[in-house]
Amino acid sequence: MVKKIVTPLLVVAVLLTALIFYTDVFTPAEDAEAAVYKQGSTGATVRTIQQKLKNWGYYFGEVDGIFGSKTTEAVKYFQRRNGLTVDGIVGKNTAAAMGISLSSSGDASSASGDVYLLARLVYGEARGEPYVGQVAVAAVVLNRVRSPSFPNTIAGVIYQPWAFTVVNDGQINLTPDATAIKAAQDALNGWDPTYGCLFYYNPATATNAWIRQKEIRLSIGEHVFCV
Repeated sequence: MVKKIVTPLLVVAVLLTALIFYTDVFTPAEDAEAAVYKQGSTGATVRTIQQKLKNWGYYFGEVDGIFGSKTTEAVKYFQRRNGLTVDGIVGKNTAAAMGISLSSSGDASSASGDVYLLARLVYGEARGEPYVGQVAVAAVVLNRVRSPSFPNTIAGVIYQPWAFTVVNDGQINLTPDATAIKAAQDALNGWDPTYGCLFYYNPATATNAWIRQKEIRLSIGEHVFCV
């Protein structure tokens, strides 16, 4: 009787073949593209993308969860306005700018994304200000979220057209430091040094006559806060 000798190389080859087969056959297609949403994508995350873009005035189509040509153009418009690569694809950077966290399951989670997006706004608008002034800037965003006169999400308020200078000039995409992140979290936890103010500006640099007509309630650092 002839004994068959199984070499280690043969075992490795068999295992690799099985692994490749399993990956090709059993890995869901959506997992392979979980971090990228583009024309042809569908689902709940696409609806989230469309709704955010619609709230901010970039998208005017139906919120149907189908990433079509109108959604692509809206994404490109958003990318152009925010200093991102203009390709019409919602990947890691564009999703982060929208305040969307893309998970491997394709779901959108906004809890941690809201903190980070708010911290980016604080860092862009108020770095160098005293800590209480940074919390105050974050609080103004949250006061707007609660006001019926503004969008009802953090991302919606921040990306409302022409609402914040740092969105227009691209500073919103800077990486926030630990102080800005803590200030955002403190505001989210309920600290409002402005006592309900909806606006702020720097009197030394502001050129908008409209904002100067607002009633000033208090000053913190270089900013005045008003209603």
